[in-house]
Amino acid sequence: MKNLRIAVQKSGRLSEKSLDIIKSCGIEFSDDARVLRTFSSNFPLEFLFVRDDDIPTYVNDGVADIGIVGKNEYDEKGYDLKIVRDLGFAACRLSIAVPNDFDYKGLSSLEGKRIATSYPRITEKVLKEAGVNASFVNVSGSVEITPQVGIADCISDLVSTGTTLKMNGLKEVEPIYYTSAVMISRKSFEEDEKERFDILNRLLVRMDTVSLAKHKKYILFNLPKKNLNEAAAIIGGMKSPTVTPLLDSDWVSVQSVVSEDRFWQVFESLRELGAEGILVMNIEKMTE
Repeated sequence: MKNLRIAVQKSGRLSEKSLDIIKSCGIEFSDDARVLRTFSSNFPLEFLFVRDDDIPTYVNDGVADIGIVGKNEYDEKGYDLKIVRDLGFAACRLSIAVPNDFDYKGLSSLEGKRIATSYPRITEKVLKEAGVNASFVNVSGSVEITPQVGIADCISDLVSTGTTLKMNGLKEVEPIYYTSAVMISRKSFEEDEKERFDILNRLLVRMDTVSLAKHKKYILFNLPKKNLNEAAAIIGGMKSPTVTPLLDSDWVSVQSVVSEDRFWQVFESLRELGAEGILVMNIEKMTE
């Protein structure tokens, strides 16, 4: 059987979360930081650990079948690729930041300015849509220092907390683009590599079960039997709650799954119906 080849960032927050998700799918592999290529021992998956900005190129050139990368890198490269899944983690924003004494009054303030950024394609697109013309200084790292040394008037850079900007005499004035981790592939992957595409679908099913479980709670409680229909209407469930008779014929034990964002509302409503011994558990994996 062929292996599905995945490109993952070799180090950093995106790498850690990507590998954690794959591990939570029951896939075993070595993640020694010194090793740049490894194989799963129990799933047909091969890992390539590379720079995040190289991942779209690896996928586009067919070196990797899929990749997990920030959407910012996907959009910046501009390849004709496909987003297989929006994974949602590693969220941050691309923002305009200016020196503290810069009188910023909106994107129009950037007209004719020099903007240092690692994302000129994305930044230029946003500014053009706003009718602003600026020049760009393409910098691969340490973007924050460029206004201090006279290379640029301001910057466009990824921001999570803004602490680094403040330490370098800059202030975040406007977010222009939001990004998070995505899984990408070639658009023709299904037609070109049917066997590997089947492996990808198997991987996606595992990832989806883990993702779904994170947003659900398993609840178990005892309830007066006379209130069962009301309780069922409140908690719902994948089909309907599981009900087990108790020794006391006036009571039943009820099991169900509820969305985490509804949990406290459900909890309070069940208490009002006389529910006792409410047990709440995290779910490791589930399907609908």
